Amino acid sequence: MSKWAQHEIKLPAYRRGCHLVTDQIQKQICSSLSGYKVGLANIFLQHTSASLTINENADPDVRVDMETFLSKVVPEGRSAPWIHTDEGDDDMPGHVKCSMFGASLNVPITKGRLNLGTWQGIYLCEHRDHASGRRLVITLQGE
Repeated sequence: MSKWAQHEIKLPAYRRGCHLVTDQIQKQICSSLSGYKVGLANIFLQHTSASLTINENADPDVRVDMETFLSKVVPEGRSAPWIHTDEGDDDMPGHVKCSMFGASLNVPITKGRLNLGTWQGIYLCEHRDHASGRRLVITLQGE
């Protein structure tokens, strides 16, 4: 029989860049997660100037390189072509980066655990220079 659970969690404010948040998420949902043999976890970020992605969890240089890539691909500053600048020069680039990576992830649940690969971790990519904490809604479905 299928069951559902939902958690709303707040991550602390991070500086600009990609941050490994797998452990923080798992700690907040472990009491519910342990009750699932099989299922899916949908992790949804309630913001438009940060994003979620899954990538390598071992070498921190990967996170630095991801931020370098994003900064090169999406222009910022007064010379950038953006019209929407009410919230600062880094806001519209943050929206574009969020659309590139996305605001949600689906991760399989197997035997009460998030079934990520050995070298995979969940990143919160912060695209603003001075962001506040970020809110996640995590919905579990399965048996």
